Amino acid sequence: MKALLTALLLGAAGLAQAAPKPASPIYGVTLPDGYRQWQFIAPAHETPPLDELRVVVGNPIAMAAIEKNQLPFPDGTVLVKLAWKHVQSSESPPAYVPGKATTVQVMVKDSKKYAATGGWGFGRFINGQPADEAQHQTCWGCHQALVKNHDFVFTRLAP
Repeated sequence: MKALLTALLLGAAGLAQAAPKPASPIYGVTLPDGYRQWQFIAPAHETPPLDELRVVVGNPIAMAAIEKNQLPFPDGTVLVKLAWKHVQSSESPPAYVPGKATTVQVMVKDSKKYAATGGWGFGRFINGQPADEAQHQTCWGCHQALVKNHDFVFTRLAP
């Protein structure tokens, strides 16, 4: 009886624990809780072959830094880019609207943990799951080559 009670208690404790979040390969970045409610930073539009509409949002640390034009970004900064295929609006043909979601991309600033990549960790997620390692290997190279002078961040606050 004692063994049965112990097993039931251990099982209940296991149910109460949340499953670990899927993490990106290489960096171990996860989708942050509540990111869809974060403050808007800027839109973006990718031309072919991607043909995407994108929106970048930031956590409160990111927003404070962006509003002060603070570089480098402080540790704890998190930027999230949501992307969708753009499709022509059925209600207004000159307009484009979000279609199928493509990716959610995350940048996390931790100057010690990610020292080898300018202080940034990267995550790319498709349908809530991390993209493969090959896709993550492209993140740092592009940011390093193109936006080194802006703390490796492409996004600027939209006017």
